[in-house]
Amino acid sequence: MLARIIKFSITHKLIVLLFTALLIGFGVYSLIQVPIGAVPDVTNNQVQVITTSQNLSTQDMEQFITYPVEVEMANLPGVKEIRSVSKFGLSVVTIVFEEDLGTYLPRQLIAEKIKSASEKIPEGFGKPQMGPISTGLGEIYQYTLDTKPGYEDRYNAEGLRTIQDWIVKRQLSGIPGVVEINAWGGYVKEYEVAINSQKLAALHISISSVMDALRNNNSVAGGGYIEKVNQAYFIRGQGRVTSLEDIRNIVVTNDDGTPVYVRDIAKVGFGSATRYGAITGNGEGETVLGQVMMLKGANSNKVIKAVKKRVAEVSKTLPEGVVIKPFLDRSELIGRTTFTIAENLILGCLIVIFVVVLLLGNFRSGLVVASVIPLCLLFALSLMYVFGVDANLMSLGAIDFGIIIDGAVIIVEFTAFQISKKHQDYEDITSTELNNLKDRVTFDSASRMMNSAIFGQLIILIVFIPILSLSGVEGKMFRPMALTFGFALIGAIILCLTYVPVVSAIFLKAEPASEKNISVRLINFLNRKYLPIITWALGKKTLVLGIAVVILLISGFIFSRMGGEFIPQLDEGDFVIQPVLKTGTSLSKTIETTTRIEKILLDKFPEVDQVVTRIGAAEVPTDPMSMEETDVIVALKPKGEWVSADSKDELALKIKEALSVIPGMEIEFTQPIEMRFNELITGVRADIAVKVFGENLDILNQKAQKIRNLISDVNGASDITVEKIVGLPQMNVNYKRDKIARYGMNIAD
Repeated sequence: MLARIIKFSITHKLIVLLFTALLIGFGVYSLIQVPIGAVPDVTNNQVQVITTSQNLSTQDMEQFITYPVEVEMANLPGVKEIRSVSKFGLSVVTIVFEEDLGTYLPRQLIAEKIKSASEKIPEGFGKPQMGPISTGLGEIYQYTLDTKPGYEDRYNAEGLRTIQDWIVKRQLSGIPGVVEINAWGGYVKEYEVAINSQKLAALHISISSVMDALRNNNSVAGGGYIEKVNQAYFIRGQGRVTSLEDIRNIVVTNDDGTPVYVRDIAKVGFGSATRYGAITGNGEGETVLGQVMMLKGANSNKVIKAVKKRVAEVSKTLPEGVVIKPFLDRSELIGRTTFTIAENLILGCLIVIFVVVLLLGNFRSGLVVASVIPLCLLFALSLMYVFGVDANLMSLGAIDFGIIIDGAVIIVEFTAFQISKKHQDYEDITSTELNNLKDRVTFDSASRMMNSAIFGQLIILIVFIPILSLSGVEGKMFRPMALTFGFALIGAIILCLTYVPVVSAIFLKAEPASEKNISVRLINFLNRKYLPIITWALGKKTLVLGIAVVILLISGFIFSRMGGEFIPQLDEGDFVIQPVLKTGTSLSKTIETTTRIEKILLDKFPEVDQVVTRIGAAEVPTDPMSMEETDVIVALKPKGEWVSADSKDELALKIKEALSVIPGMEIEFTQPIEMRFNELITGVRADIAVKVFGENLDILNQKAQKIRNLISDVNGASDITVEKIVGLPQMNVNYKRDKIARYGMNIAD
């Protein structure tokens, strides 16, 4: 069958060349369309159910919100794992599903269960909502709203947050591939009614009466329509509050014709909502952050380009003195990774071409073999586009050009040898006869060598089959590598059967091999050096086999002593420093501490470009943190501009030493994507975590401290911390029900 394919290809050269041109065209199109990223997205198939309740303690959040949600979600089909985080005013339940359920079916199932879970949550305690359809690679673009020099007094954190919510967020929404614009920091502007309790007591008015009055005097209504002079007039009741004066004029009670207004018992003004998070930047105090989150499965490179284009348009509509300043742009990492991949592919291609031309000793033969490399790459890209495999460091980095051109080298080298061997037969014949003779020689040579070439390539292809059976995180990481390499190798097999014989018959010339050829001289030199070695080895079989066994045993011993990791750590170019503060640290104290950290980093380390700190929880708290938990994101300059250190590890040690002047604080180092992946996959941000399960939080904390002491001496373990589960300061209000009953009151009052 292989001989028939080769015969057909040589006989119908034009068809083969046309299909080659089609491959080039579709390959270039696929190169433009295939999603490009830095690393594979290994986030498992999960959905977050988020519930916020500003006034509930951690215990109440777990008892009244987290537990009902967990119980309802446990009955869903395909659930692999359920884990939750309950903090003051915040509950995040993460449900991990089987991968074969896809992205949207689990969300549909959860949407049905959220309704039943909401019925079990007490009224007013919060409504569960699903988190955005995003992954660990979803935070593709982050920016801060800053003021230009000279405008600092015009805009405060509240004003910047208002601009973020009502100008920036609304205009960035709707970009294809963007699923959420998350706001973080600043103050959410609200109307504030500060009630004077003494005046309430003097007028015998309860707080619930004031709340009812505010609620009942802030609404709209429709009244149908009336007909008048052949015209229908639609009735619209406009009762919404539009100003502070409207609130002041709301009537609370009206006894004996004397109205009591809100202004009589309270001060009305602008205020801000209770907040559990903040943003500080570059040691200059508070600012506002925006996170652009990408839809799961979208092309990150295209989405980022669209976001940056829209940001440029939004910047023109901002109030005077306000600027959008990006500080985490995923396209920079993608650009560096893509450059590394392209550089390695080009260098590998050039090295292979040089070696092939040098060893074959025939420039035309070398070009024929070398042309297979880009064609195989385009073939692989075409199938990646068809089967939805992303282009990233793992997938494209797996391509080995030496293995890919192995079959082409065998066929072309033997064909060139046979054509050169019969060069005398090509004299004194017409061009048609010459072409026919070269076709026959090419067919005989390719048919003879193709079995060996395909056999070797199929063996390599079979080796990758077990990788395709991997599932979970391992499958998401390594299956793209196996698929891409398999696509390229399949392309090489097809090209060896069709393209290589055709171009060999067309371009190879019948030239006798010259002894002065550098390739011939190199091979002869290697043969002279190799002949005595192989002769000695064949005469000392026992000794050679013994040496091989000893080397194998030594290698096995060394391998058993070597460390291992899932994948090499990707240098993202940025740091994330996680200060560990005392449980219950106030938001203002945390802001003060992080601002001090930022000033130290910018003053002492010229490698630092900018520093932005995320404190607590965002508007959409997909990354739940308490007010004492922070992420200090350190954007670094290119390594060519570093002066304090030669590596990130050395820089981390110096930063840790510089920050040791802040008392009572431990720090951990990680990277933005690495941190997010660890958190979404395992529920913790560290590379390795030990989980202890039990009922008593105090005992759990004691056991965790013991485990920490035990592993602190392990070689290679650093930044060991225990998750804060106890020690949060609380003020408990215990009601005396007998006295409440005596005054005719209730708990709600």
